Amino acid sequence: MNRRTALRTALAGSALTLGQQLGAAKAEGQSTLKQGVSLWCYEKWFTLDQLCQEAVRIGLQGIDLVTPDQYATVQKYGLVPSMTSGSKPNTIPIGLNRLENHDRVLASVKNDITLAAAAKVQNVITFSGNRGGMPDAQGLENCVIGLNKIKGYAEEKGVTVNLELLNSKVDHKDYMADHSAWGFELMRRVNSPRIKLLFDLYHMQIMEGDLIRTVTNNMQYIGHFHTGGNPGRHELDDTQEVNWRGVAKAIAATGYQGFFSHEFIPVDKPPIHSLDLAYQLCNV
Repeated sequence: MNRRTALRTALAGSALTLGQQLGAAKAEGQSTLKQGVSLWCYEKWFTLDQLCQEAVRIGLQGIDLVTPDQYATVQKYGLVPSMTSGSKPNTIPIGLNRLENHDRVLASVKNDITLAAAAKVQNVITFSGNRGGMPDAQGLENCVIGLNKIKGYAEEKGVTVNLELLNSKVDHKDYMADHSAWGFELMRRVNSPRIKLLFDLYHMQIMEGDLIRTVTNNMQYIGHFHTGGNPGRHELDDTQEVNWRGVAKAIAATGYQGFFSHEFIPVDKPPIHSLDLAYQLCNV
């Protein structure tokens, strides 16, 4: 067997394995994980109404990263606005790791909490911000101060503030909350049932891997998950290095009740086919 033949054989085997996984997923029926999808990944092809219709057809339960003015559209389809998109200045580079940002960022987060609570929406987002030369330990302490200022209001309103972990290697250069250990320590210090991490599995696979052990040992600090195939942030298929079905099973086995939302950029055509397959693959 030459190298080219061996490669064809290996790829055929991978496809068969993926096909077997999807067949098993279909046989199992409704997912015990509440799966959702991030709106921005499909805005190129679908309006919000169209994406909601497709989500209902597939079996998804939530639409991620929507704004308060979009809540009603999502809810009219029986879906959940599963994560509020941050509004300026509550953005990825400008976060809670700098004391001078606190008043502006926390005012935005508080407004998001108020609107979410009124609409019975459970999750809003926030960020650490970029390092800009600041030591991680100082940024951690500043984030503790900031989240301690907002946690009482979040607890009162019954809304969870989720600080997102992102990679600083490929997509978000200089972002501070780029390792899970930093995020878990932040959660330990703030110690609130309404302050959690948005654990983006795509980003943490890039930075550190070891996804199953990391999340299952620290589930008490995680309020939300995002997916995305690595490399490329594309489909959750056999071109990617993560065993997504294994990760989904491990998370479901913990009794996790939050959302497991897909945030990948489809390249297959038609693009909705990728979302259908991702749902089936993670239907555990």
